Amino acid sequence: MADYVHALDEQDMTCAATLSDDYPVDDNVLNSLPCGSEMISAVKFGRSKWTLTARLNVEQADGTVMAYFLKCAAGDAGRLMMEGEFNSMTELYTTMPELAPKPLTWVKFSTPSPETYFFLSEFIDMSDRPPEPNQLCTKLAKLHRTSTSPTGKFGFHITKCQGRNPQSVSWESNWTRFFSNLLRNVIGLDDAENGHWDAFSALQDRLLSHVVPHLLDNLTKDGRVLKPCLVHGHLWEGNTGTSYQTGKIYLFDAAVMYAHNEFEIGDWRCHYNKIHNHIYTRTCLRHYKPSEPKAEWDDRNRLYCIYYNVLYSVNHQSQGKAVRQRAFDDMYYLIDKYAPFPDGEGPARLSDGERAELPGERDHTKD
Repeated sequence: MADYVHALDEQDMTCAATLSDDYPVDDNVLNSLPCGSEMISAVKFGRSKWTLTARLNVEQADGTVMAYFLKCAAGDAGRLMMEGEFNSMTELYTTMPELAPKPLTWVKFSTPSPETYFFLSEFIDMSDRPPEPNQLCTKLAKLHRTSTSPTGKFGFHITKCQGRNPQSVSWESNWTRFFSNLLRNVIGLDDAENGHWDAFSALQDRLLSHVVPHLLDNLTKDGRVLKPCLVHGHLWEGNTGTSYQTGKIYLFDAAVMYAHNEFEIGDWRCHYNKIHNHIYTRTCLRHYKPSEPKAEWDDRNRLYCIYYNVLYSVNHQSQGKAVRQRAFDDMYYLIDKYAPFPDGEGPARLSDGERAELPGERDHTKD
């Protein structure tokens, strides 16, 4: 199996390999299964841009058949992704076990070359239809309310990835500083991946120096306290599933952190998500009221959306220009509202002729 993963690594982790029922499963995967288990089959399952994923059907010592989900990737990036996903899913499952498949382990393959890592969890047979809004938002509200940061701070105890890219999630007591670090890091990744854009850099500097402190410092003015809540961190319809057997919604492929709960749904404003449909946001706000000042909720949501659009640009270079431009527009909107450039000093705005479009299948504003 390591050869398959090596092929992925050489193809920039694009999941092009084909798995069959009789492909070899690494010994360390087998050793991670319950004692006495025997492999029945292992088949490619699902879609993943940077990893290889499979369903393992296993007969246990008592004769019952169980299914497990396997994900693997090669190299240092693979190690970071698999360790991060295991820790993220463990945090999610420990906090709210009804919301996530049970994670089992993450381990290195026994074969030394290519260096390959895997994540193993319980398999739940789920449909990939968009989640039912009320059930999803009820569960999210419970997750945000009942979770408790182990340090009382924002962040997470290890570096993990959103997609293939590491996040800046070191513990920080101040949400404004934490989010600024998070945004600055992903903009740096985008700069390296898609090329430097002077106008974007100018907006970034002003946004971070003026707008972010205004909007996020206001959350803790007048004695208000902002709770660090456990968030999934990358919540779009592709990271949710509905059990065929029970109808319950589960979350997976998490990139958790302790954050302002409103950060969770910044991703839903982005046009490439089916959860862009406003029913999700409206339902979420019924279950968990906006933070004060409520009048600035939409601007905070726009600010958090900037982060997710830049992240999408990093992870999807072929579509990155369109979402990068949306982030540019949102930056300018917030700067115009809270910290306008002096006359003649701001970068040129985008003309209609410069605008790129998302592919039709990804722009869900047209659904």
